[in-house]
Amino acid sequence: MRKFKYFFLMFMGIFALVLGNPQALLAQCAMCQATVANNVSNGDFGIATGLNFGILYLFAMPYLAFGVVAFFWYKRSRANAKKVRFKGAY
Repeated sequence: MRKFKYFFLMFMGIFALVLGNPQALLAQCAMCQATVANNVSNGDFGIATGLNFGILYLFAMPYLAFGVVAFFWYKRSRANAKKVRFKGAY
């Protein structure tokens, strides 16, 4: 349980650092930035919005998948620890 608390605190600290700098969330590669700048200068804001949401989606999904796997792994290890504890008591 103690390791889980440390992992959670570390994750929340990294998350707070990212949210503390909103410009970091809008980072793009050089080609994407040139395309968006060209489209925005022509008055088309749709691609810029979609591209930034796509970047955020690709950024969040691996962390979400890892979190779900870690959660179920933690729950299963706790259940197995209880089973072992009860077997030893008899």
